[in-house]
Amino acid sequence: MDFKQDYFEIFQLPRGFDINLEVLSERFRELQKSVHPDKYVNASETEKRISMQWTVQINAAHDTLKVSMARAIYLLELGDVKIATNPTLDPDFLMEQIELREELEDIGEADDALLKLDDFTLRVNKVMSALESSFASSYSRGELKSAEQEVYKLQFLNKLRIAADHMEEKLLDY
Repeated sequence: MDFKQDYFEIFQLPRGFDINLEVLSERFRELQKSVHPDKYVNASETEKRISMQWTVQINAAHDTLKVSMARAIYLLELGDVKIATNPTLDPDFLMEQIELREELEDIGEADDALLKLDDFTLRVNKVMSALESSFASSYSRGELKSAEQEVYKLQFLNKLRIAADHMEEKLLDY
């Protein structure tokens, strides 16, 4: 194994946003079996250390590739695009985000809050799915600036979805 491999190479997957998650999981299990530290109990200290390093690398690669947002950010990083902490976004998009936040707050006070929250979450998921498709298209065409903007939008919507999940937990009294 080569520590210079990128995460896609580790799992022998084509570098791209759309990956087969079942294949990823299968290859993850295979790699874990082959390098797991328990297999190296009687090995030299060097072999034990390398086994542990590979285990950590494989886990990091798997954790990154299995989550669409992390995978998108990783792809951009491979293209030398660094995600900004305070990006410039389209003002219309930002206004939509403010309106969605206000809508989410209003849902928490509604009599049929859970029903409205389900509808809200479905709409947010649908927009996120469209943004993921747009990211995949932009990335595959080499339009990294456009792909970067899609990631920023996905980050906003992901935070909104997390807020909706928290509201659901609160409404269900978890």
